[in-house]
Amino acid sequence: MIEEIHIKDLGVIQEAVLAFDKGLTVVTGETGAGKTMVLTALGLLLGDRSDSGTIRAGSNQTVVSGAWHLRADHPVLVRAEEAGAIVDDGQLLLSRTVSSDGRSKAVAGGRQVPIGLLSELGQELVVVHGQADQIRLKSQSAQRISLDKFSGSNQLELVGQYSTAYRAWKDALAKLNDAKSGTATLERERAELSDNLDFLLKLDIKPNEDVELAELAQRLTHTEQLRESVGLAHDALLTENFDASDALGQLGRARKALESAVGYDSSLNDKVDSIRELISQLNEIAADLSGYLASMESDSGLSLDQIQERRSEIALALKRFGPTLAEVFEYQQNAQARLMQLDGGSMSIESLESLVEESRVKVEQLATKLTENRIRAAITLAEKVTAELKSLAMANSKLHVQVERVELGPSGQDEVTFLLESYEGAEPRPIAKAASGGELSRIMLALEVILSESENAATFIFDEVDAGVGGAAAIEVGRRLAGLAKTAQVIVVTHLAQVAAFADKHLTVIKSSSAGFTASDVHDLTGEQRSAELARMLSGLQDSESAREHALELLALAKS
Repeated sequence: MIEEIHIKDLGVIQEAVLAFDKGLTVVTGETGAGKTMVLTALGLLLGDRSDSGTIRAGSNQTVVSGAWHLRADHPVLVRAEEAGAIVDDGQLLLSRTVSSDGRSKAVAGGRQVPIGLLSELGQELVVVHGQADQIRLKSQSAQRISLDKFSGSNQLELVGQYSTAYRAWKDALAKLNDAKSGTATLERERAELSDNLDFLLKLDIKPNEDVELAELAQRLTHTEQLRESVGLAHDALLTENFDASDALGQLGRARKALESAVGYDSSLNDKVDSIRELISQLNEIAADLSGYLASMESDSGLSLDQIQERRSEIALALKRFGPTLAEVFEYQQNAQARLMQLDGGSMSIESLESLVEESRVKVEQLATKLTENRIRAAITLAEKVTAELKSLAMANSKLHVQVERVELGPSGQDEVTFLLESYEGAEPRPIAKAASGGELSRIMLALEVILSESENAATFIFDEVDAGVGGAAAIEVGRRLAGLAKTAQVIVVTHLAQVAAFADKHLTVIKSSSAGFTASDVHDLTGEQRSAELARMLSGLQDSESAREHALELLALAKS
């Protein structure tokens, strides 16, 4: 989850630190105070395109940094470490700098990374919903993706298999057409294979090299600590300083003392033998530690920067041909075999036609499974979303999920359409035509509540999901967001007190002006400050007694 965001010189915000917790966090403030800058800052951390126009007037750059805490095996941490990021106890630090000249720099775990990596990590870290998402919700492709998400991981895996099979079929068709028309497709494939093989040949990855480099980087990162600790341990056992006392010297004196007493009591022989055995063991340990210290001087001959650069090069190969070294080696072997086949002569038209037919049959079989799953899931999704809508002041509305057969395409042979039955007996119409802006907000929220069970991200961000909503419906929106926040971190930018009352944490953006200088700051509200902010949101007047009473009533309702 997001733990903290630090914003400096972004829009009207001079400098602000936002601390987030589990549960529901709301961000409020008057129009123009800078609420949207909070989302802009998050967007920069998640790889959105930068705009130098958002830099605060009089400043040369905007700097945004954020801290996420994730479980040790989270794929985001794995990917970040592959790129060279340093992760400490599950905490990932991201930062983004945008300069007035338009340049942008991204840093993950203390190491500069491509902006694209932030975007890649962001897809796994958060799910963002804003006004633009309502527009996307109107598209049938977005509706199909939502239905597949609801269907579960098996369906998403099947979608991936279908996509791969569909591309293979289209590739086979293209090769057949090229072979028939005498084009140079096979030459393009040969050139691509040759380039990839040249890349891998120059890289010359050794088996298990990625693991060995990671271990070596770990040792080099903590070289001084290791050298000091091991050196102290060695000197404690056996030191070259004649003035110091070490363990072996003490044991030697103990042995001599007991040997002189053996003549008087033979039972002490066992103790002498035991001490001799200890001396032998400690000598071996001291020798091993000495060898370890010597090996540190000739570990690999590479600097830490050289090792990290090599790891980045290997990570690029893993991304292109992996995700494991075994798969990289397998690709290299297959590519060499394929290149030999191409050099030996082109595939015949007959063999290409056979390949196209086999690929088409596989695609149709997978498409049929996708359709069957979508039809089953459509019924359940419609029922669940309709039940949610009843609690969001759309009691007479029903969602219908229509799955129609179309020609084979990149996502299957189905056209998925969300239809809204606005009132009982009304003809279901596409939500793009039947739903108002406020209704779209509630439909999107209802979908997210249902889909949250299958989302991987632990953080949801909503930008004014309550737009066009008021009264009792607004209270239900707040209630649903609070319900979603029981199993995930939810951050909401809102203008409605009915929604803000349900927050576990309430942040407000306050703008101030003095002597021609305008700045915004972020405050964490509790107690009377929070009820005063809710009163302002309700009436526009913080000192209104009736608004304060209404605010306290809302807080009591949310708490209950």
